[in-house]
Amino acid sequence: MTEPHEPYSGLSQRPAVSGRPLSTMRPGQMTAAMRALAATGPKLLRIGVVREGRVVEERIIKQRGHVTVGSSEKDMFVLVSKDLPAHFRLFEVVGDDYHLNFLEGMRGRVALPSGESDLNALRGQARRSSSGSYQVPLTDASRGKVTVGETTFLFQFVSPPPVQPRPQLPVAVLRDTGDVDWPTTIIAAFSLLLHFLAIGALYSDWLDPVVDEGLDVAGLIDQVKSLPPPPPVEEQPAEKSESSDQKGEKQEEKPAKAASTGQKGPMSARQAAALSNELERMELATLGALGSEGPATAGVLSGGEVPTGALDEAAASGAGVGFGAELRLGGGGGTIRPGSVGGGLASIGSTGKTAGTESGGTVKVVKGPKASAEVGGAAVSGGAINNASRVVAAMRAAFRGCYQRGLNDNPDAQGSIRLTIKVGPGGEVSGVTTSQSGNLPASVIECVKARARAAQFDPPQGGSAAVQVPVTFVKQQQ
Repeated sequence: MTEPHEPYSGLSQRPAVSGRPLSTMRPGQMTAAMRALAATGPKLLRIGVVREGRVVEERIIKQRGHVTVGSSEKDMFVLVSKDLPAHFRLFEVVGDDYHLNFLEGMRGRVALPSGESDLNALRGQARRSSSGSYQVPLTDASRGKVTVGETTFLFQFVSPPPVQPRPQLPVAVLRDTGDVDWPTTIIAAFSLLLHFLAIGALYSDWLDPVVDEGLDVAGLIDQVKSLPPPPPVEEQPAEKSESSDQKGEKQEEKPAKAASTGQKGPMSARQAAALSNELERMELATLGALGSEGPATAGVLSGGEVPTGALDEAAASGAGVGFGAELRLGGGGGTIRPGSVGGGLASIGSTGKTAGTESGGTVKVVKGPKASAEVGGAAVSGGAINNASRVVAAMRAAFRGCYQRGLNDNPDAQGSIRLTIKVGPGGEVSGVTTSQSGNLPASVIECVKARARAAQFDPPQGGSAAVQVPVTFVKQQQ
């Protein structure tokens, strides 16, 4: 009996790929591995451009060809350098191999099969081309760097990337229609159709009941007829709790209205009493306003020859109205007029001026003394300060203001102050001392010291310095 044939037994005898025998690979890996081996060929040139210590550009030359540098826009790498022509072949293909070309001004190192060498050392064994450049052949193991001006080119040879397989459609798509799972496809189609029908029924009016408008209107009419009648509205009885006073007032209002409209009718007792009171009040007011003497009073009270309007004219006249024989207002008992000269109480309002009661004169404003501050030159000791004189001169206005405030309090104040200003390393004022003479107030001295402390000088040479400033305060009469 023969032994069964072992499938794929010959794979174990084939060479391994990437350290693994082909028999241990999964289905489909064999194709990728063979494509990777088939794509292996001559290595590609990889170039990196370094400027100021940073890689600014990197390229892999997939198609073997010349690599040019220079200032021309047709060059592969555009570079401007005084030691480089407008078009220079840095890497040149001679036959199937790359050659490195370099000039006198270029620097760098190259790793060759013989070892690493500097470009200066390679000039002796390099071939000189017709353009005057040095040419060195390179291999797939060569690498190095070439510096042109401030730009460095790093190069090496790398294996080409594996060829990516072309995208293909899935196998299920490429198969014919005979391999389609029709039962599953039909079930999925019916399921989708049922879902669409259910959703359409929810948003349509197919399932709504039919409405008979005539029947609905008749039902509404019957419902309205069957409604019970509304309850009767109860009438509130009129209130008869009016007081007797209100009834009397209403009765009195009716004759008053009749009188206002010109109708004749009997006058009530209430109206007669009110009219009588009004007449008595008017009579008392007239007697109180009129005196017992004068033509207007005699005429009205005796026989009534003078009409009532004459009283108004007499009241407005200069004679005025008097009360008795002792009180007289105006010339004939008239109204007091301020400023008028007359007898009685009119003399109280007299505005006449007595001679000698007023005296003339002029007012003169006397101004106080004006402050003046004289600032001497700045004497610097300990270290030079560039702007000492300018800073000291800027203090003069503030010193004069301090002295002016002192003169306002003491007009006799004057004297002099000698300031010693200590300047720190940063130009700031670290301390101020004074020595004064004269009778200057303490407020002036403290004001001057405060202004000196706020000054800012340039940093002194040597770290510190002292500035002495003499200030003299003199008052000036205006």
